[in-house]
Amino acid sequence: QVQLVESGGGLVQAGGSLRLSCAPSGRILSINAMGWYRLAPGSQRELVAAITSGGSTNYADSVKGRFTISRDSAKNTVYLQMNSLKPEDTAVYYCNGDKVATDNYYYSQLWGQGTQVTVSS
Repeated sequence: QVQLVESGGGLVQAGGSLRLSCAPSGRILSINAMGWYRLAPGSQRELVAAITSGGSTNYADSVKGRFTISRDSAKNTVYLQMNSLKPEDTAVYYCNGDKVATDNYYYSQLWGQGTQVTVSS
């Protein structure tokens, strides 16, 4: 069974940068859109950024101008470059794949296990 595996989270000071990566653990035939969501304590999960198979991007207003999502379609990998980080960016960040086809399964939505990002003031 294929999973999405995130990496790159950690602890950083305010104003710093982190780069998150998300790659499949096995063979994937196709993925439609890919995105990053985050869940902070006491908050609801929110979309941070998304990118379609054609390269169109969408960002939450709170991260526009600071975060950049990109995608390596050949590797079915998605990245999130996070600059000028703020304490309010602290959350668990989850990778998401929309309409994921593998050799044996089709997932309407496939999620990673999450990676913690902590921004200290």
